[in-house]
Amino acid sequence: MLSHLKKANMQSLFDSIPDSLRLNRPLNIPPALSELELTEHLTSLANQNDSCDETICFLGGGAYDHFIPATVDAIGARSEYYTSYTPYQAEASQGSLQAFFEYQTLISQLTGMEVSNASLYDGGTATTEAAIMAMGATRRHGRIVVSESLHPEYREILRTYLHNLETEIVTVPAIEGVLDVDVLKDAVNEDTACVIVQHPNFFGCLEDVDRIRDITHDAGALFTAVVDPVSLGILRRPGDYGADIAVAEGQCLGNPLQFGGPYLGILACKEQFVRKMPGRIVGQTTDRNGRSCYVLTLQTREQHIRREKATSNICTNQGLLALRSAVYLATLGKAGLAELGELCTRKAHFLAGQISEIPGFRMKFKAPFFKEFLVECEHDVPDLLQHCKGNGIFAGIPIGRWFPKWDACFLTAVTEKRTRSDMEKLQESFASF
Repeated sequence: MLSHLKKANMQSLFDSIPDSLRLNRPLNIPPALSELELTEHLTSLANQNDSCDETICFLGGGAYDHFIPATVDAIGARSEYYTSYTPYQAEASQGSLQAFFEYQTLISQLTGMEVSNASLYDGGTATTEAAIMAMGATRRHGRIVVSESLHPEYREILRTYLHNLETEIVTVPAIEGVLDVDVLKDAVNEDTACVIVQHPNFFGCLEDVDRIRDITHDAGALFTAVVDPVSLGILRRPGDYGADIAVAEGQCLGNPLQFGGPYLGILACKEQFVRKMPGRIVGQTTDRNGRSCYVLTLQTREQHIRREKATSNICTNQGLLALRSAVYLATLGKAGLAELGELCTRKAHFLAGQISEIPGFRMKFKAPFFKEFLVECEHDVPDLLQHCKGNGIFAGIPIGRWFPKWDACFLTAVTEKRTRSDMEKLQESFASF
């Protein structure tokens, strides 16, 4: 290799790296450990982490502590699933392809949309992919309109993706926790490719999706709805209120909290936009003997065929997490998902009412909400949350780093796992601060 590159020695391979950035000392690598010693060492490191199995968790903001049925772990832990590779060779990948096809079917039913892909990286990048998809479908590249109530990290990802494009990102303010539709009317114009709204939004509030849809469609733009999949057990599906594209974070569908990922991006759309959809799509067909089989559909959009002209720049899908979500949805069924959504809603509203009775605490917004809500308090929020953590409770997420105007607020989520005892402990922790 050195001869081919016309380099004298190994060190010359690194001539382009400034001296100030080079490590000019031996690596400080400790001696090798036996398997027993290594296991004990890693266990001691893991025990330093805060575990939601040991701490009462009211955290939300896109990742939630939901119950995971044993069937999800039992099937997801089968080696034929967690060791499977990219299914480019259909005849050798029928099991994986069928699993993805079932996932797509379940997501289409869940969202009320006509087509789903085989998953994307996570909810944030799926939201951005939906925006890029809308630009391709409408042939408008001038403007993307988003709500301030969209997850702030999703908005940051969108800005990062579009940083070197001329596309303008217009953020419409959230008044009293929901999108200001009057400002939206002025923000949407003939250059707008899509309007992106989260429902329930980052603050847990429900948006007026019908008015938002009408304003968006009147301007010829596409309406992208970012949803909480669990909410669709009791709320209208995106397809039912006229969304063109639906995206979501799939962590809540049978995937555990695990320090930020990997997670699962969900994307579904109307069939008319399928050729602009990013990611893989698995289709069902028949072989020459008339038997059902599965293939990767619409590969003409992908990088290994169209290179820089590819519609899809997604290299892979979150196959194992998508499988877990499919098992989760199949296990719960329609009735189970509806019961889950109702449990979360009832418990969240009960806790919100209890917190409002504690002196110095109140709900920030009066808009209807699903399973999480913004609490405003008269105390220093980081100190309050640290106090609760000391009592074995993750009480919520401070939102001041994203919304300085609301630095006296924190976001609290309630899932079906939270018991009345858990809520009483949270109230006692607040009251004793």
